[in-house]
Amino acid sequence: MATESSPFPRPVGTRQRFSALLAATALGVYLLLIIGATTSLTDAASACSTWPACHTPVDPLSQTELAIAWGHRLAAVLVGVLVGVTAITAVLGDVSRRVRGTILAGTVLYVVQVGVGGVTAIAGPAAIAPGLHLGLGLVIFTLIVLALAWDLELATGSKNETFDAPEPFEPDTTAEDGIAAAGRSLPAGGLARARLTAFAYFKMMKPRLMWLLCLVAAAGMALAAGPELTARTIVATLAGGVLAIGASGTFNHVLERDVDQRMSRTADRPLATDLIPVRNAMAFGGLLTVASLGVFLTINRLAAALGLAAIVFYSVVYTLLLKPNTVQNTVLGGLAGALPALIGWAAVTNEIGMPALALAGVIFLWTPAHFYNLALAYKDDYARGGFPMMPVVRGETTTRKHILYYIAATLVGTVALAWIADLGVLYAATVAIFGGIFLWTAIVLHFEQTEDAAFRSFHASNAFLGAVLVAILVDALVLTVSLF
Repeated sequence: MATESSPFPRPVGTRQRFSALLAATALGVYLLLIIGATTSLTDAASACSTWPACHTPVDPLSQTELAIAWGHRLAAVLVGVLVGVTAITAVLGDVSRRVRGTILAGTVLYVVQVGVGGVTAIAGPAAIAPGLHLGLGLVIFTLIVLALAWDLELATGSKNETFDAPEPFEPDTTAEDGIAAAGRSLPAGGLARARLTAFAYFKMMKPRLMWLLCLVAAAGMALAAGPELTARTIVATLAGGVLAIGASGTFNHVLERDVDQRMSRTADRPLATDLIPVRNAMAFGGLLTVASLGVFLTINRLAAALGLAAIVFYSVVYTLLLKPNTVQNTVLGGLAGALPALIGWAAVTNEIGMPALALAGVIFLWTPAHFYNLALAYKDDYARGGFPMMPVVRGETTTRKHILYYIAATLVGTVALAWIADLGVLYAATVAIFGGIFLWTAIVLHFEQTEDAAFRSFHASNAFLGAVLVAILVDALVLTVSLF
């Protein structure tokens, strides 16, 4: 990943400081959104019907709501200072007109939002269009992140990227152990042969994907059932999910076995090395599919239908149609990762509800922000395989910009999820902290432009989603009295 020249002559330190200011402003606006959602959903505004200050309520039971309302007011002041400083810096600094205009538009809307908030506090939420205050906050956040993405693109990117075709991959045939060296042969010893074969079948199931997808399904179950979730539902849903993931992974290995031989990260896969015959792998995938459906049917038919849809979508739609044919493969492929949220909800309720759709939406939006980092790190490999991944087709500059786009969309989605699913303060704090880390690693990626930086952003995205899903589980299953 080569470092590209910047069309702006600003010193690196100046660029980093302005980017840091924009990032801090974006996170501040986002934190204000979370606190605002808390204020609205707890009806804390009713504990503070004056503006701009709050008078102590007569009822002592509303002290908690008063604290939340005060927190919202103080956060609005601090974030307003950040927005103002950012706007002044944009006007006086060396930034593009598009970036400056976007920041100023966000600043004007922030002033409007403060006025709307004041009217809402005094006259009640019905005084103006319901949801207008929150909607303005989402628009402001989006504008600030857009300005950040565009500024980083101009400061660290290049409009004329060229991509040299990588050298063909030469597999390592000298290793003495491991699947790559095994090729078409198996060890002579019975035990060693059995262990290698068993590991090869396990590897085809893509076990690295299982923990996160199982967490998604578990979060869907928790949102649907809360503390009433039963052990039987948990075990059956996760078991069916693991089998479905294994089936999808196995079929993916079968269908991409020829391409895998041309890529360094996949050249040691069992079918790429002919360690496992194709007919055996197909039979194994079919067995896992039947087993998955059987387990899901012990819950209900909707869960089984969604499980089958997940297998077919990943194995056929994504692997055969999307991945090799469109640069939007990662975006559309996010549906595969979103389906476990629906499966988890359906396993409890035998239907699909709005909280499940909101959770699925967060996963769908998170997927490009997550996977584009891996695509940057393995750009040459994907080019060898002939896959039209974003960095190969549109270049690294555009890919880094789109990572920020999808991070912003994901964070907006988490606000919608909090609102729809009535989640609590633990969830809000988790999203704010880990979302900030994820956003910052994506900003650093713009300046470093190395494989290490791409992997840091990739791991930060994993940590973000994992932490958010755990927070949902704790909020729904443990914190029976929600602050939202």
